[in-house]
Amino acid sequence: MTKEYLFNKLKEYFKELVVNNSLNSDNIKIRSKTLKAEEAIGITERKDFPIIVGKEIMLQAEFQGAYGQAFTDAPSIFEGTLEDIMNLDIINDPHSRGIFIASMNAVMSKLGLVKNTVHCKNSEPELCAKKIAEYIREIYSGKKIALIGYQPAILDALSKDNNIRILDLNKDNIGENKYGVIVEDGIKAYDEVVLNWAEVILCTGSTLCNGSIVNFIDIEKEVIFYGTTVAGAAKVFNLKRICFYSI
Repeated sequence: MTKEYLFNKLKEYFKELVVNNSLNSDNIKIRSKTLKAEEAIGITERKDFPIIVGKEIMLQAEFQGAYGQAFTDAPSIFEGTLEDIMNLDIINDPHSRGIFIASMNAVMSKLGLVKNTVHCKNSEPELCAKKIAEYIREIYSGKKIALIGYQPAILDALSKDNNIRILDLNKDNIGENKYGVIVEDGIKAYDEVVLNWAEVILCTGSTLCNGSIVNFIDIEKEVIFYGTTVAGAAKVFNLKRICFYSI
């Protein structure tokens, strides 16, 4: 699957959703904004989450009282109609892509097609990480796990099993020892870690925003996505997704 196919498919799905549910009126508005770290995940004991150290931001879209989110590195502010959303260039413009993904999640949440589109806060990211570790141990006991994306609470919870490797694109993390695990280059080590070593892939949903999610779809491996960003896309492409404490 290519990025172009991925994003075109999402746009086609969204357009059909709008038309089939009679949402293509000029007076139906959608708003998106960039959340501050505390707005997005609350006050956390752990201070090395990417959104806290400034490596990611969260966009939040509101549609008729429903919310959708997208972790991205391209902040944006937007207010317009659903038709405006449908006309965004999500293939070439990362700012438009974040707006589109957050908006699609909000609309799908409003229509009852997806749940868990708003990130957990305060102590909940830690509780979620422990729940994810329990889930992995229960279902994939003894399997070799590749964690895609640096999420410190999840890495910390999983690292105790000594069967995990982690890939990340942030140069500040690559080569560093995080919770007893060396962070490897998400591009250079992809083949060796994901295709050759891992038995199970635990992948951040924010890979949707930069398009690298295509490297984890249809790869003949067990892949589990986590987080709010990928809520709508997981429904569209029938991807396995976990997100235990979001709302």
